[in-house]
Amino acid sequence: MSDPHNPFSDGGHPDRRAFLKRSTIATVAGLLGANLGGNVAYADALTREQRDGMTPDEIIALMRQGNDRFRTGQREDRNFLREQQASVKGQYPAAMVLSCIDSRAPAEVIMDLGLGDIFNARVAGNIANQDILGSMEFACQVAGAKVVLAMGHTACGAIKGAIEQVQLGNLTNLLVKIRPAVEATSYNGERSSKNSAFVDAVARKNVELTMTNIRQQSSILQNLESKGAIKIVGGMYNLDTALLEFIA
Repeated sequence: MSDPHNPFSDGGHPDRRAFLKRSTIATVAGLLGANLGGNVAYADALTREQRDGMTPDEIIALMRQGNDRFRTGQREDRNFLREQQASVKGQYPAAMVLSCIDSRAPAEVIMDLGLGDIFNARVAGNIANQDILGSMEFACQVAGAKVVLAMGHTACGAIKGAIEQVQLGNLTNLLVKIRPAVEATSYNGERSSKNSAFVDAVARKNVELTMTNIRQQSSILQNLESKGAIKIVGGMYNLDTALLEFIA
C-alpha cells in the first residue's frame, strides 16, 4: 500500500507532488522537477531538507528520470537565473559526477538537472586522480552529496588515444592512466581505435576500473559507502541514443 507521506512509496518512483505536500516550500526545480509536466517553470534550488530526505537510490532514480526527459525531448522549463539567485546563500548538491570533457556529454544537460543539483568534475577519459578524489571527499563528507557517479561515454576520444598510445605533451601521462582499461578489456575482434565496438568496450571497462579506484584510493568514500551514506555507481552515456545506462 502506498504511504501518502513517502514520495517513493509507489515502488521506487518519485512523485514530486507527494513530496511537495510535505515540503516547506511551494516550488522545486532541479532533481525534484520530475513528474510534473506542463510548461510551468520551477525556480527554487535544491534545499538541504530535500537532499537529506532522499536515499542514494532515490537520487539515482531521479537522475534516470531526468535522462528519460532529455532523450525524449521533454526537458523541464527552467528559469536558470532564478535558480542562480535561489542558490546564492548555499548549495546542497545530491550527487558528485565525474565525467569526460566531451562537449556532447554535459552531465547537467543529459540528466536534465538545474543549478546546485550536482557537483561535476570533468577530465578527459573521466579518470579519478588524487585531486578529483579530494574533490569527491569534499562533496560527500563535507557537503553531503549521496551519490558518486563515474560517467563515461561512447566514441570517447581519450579512449581512442589510449588505445593508440598517443604521445602529446601532458596528454601522454593522462592517457597512460587509461591504459589499464585497454589491457583489461576482453574482446575477440579488432583491438584498435577504428573499431567502435572495441572503443566502447574499453570505455565501459574504464568506468568500472574508475569505480574500483575510487573505493581503493579513498578510505573516506569507502567508509561512507560501507555505512550506506553514499552509493558509488558508474554510467555509460550513448552519444547516438542519448541514453545514460547506470552501472552498479
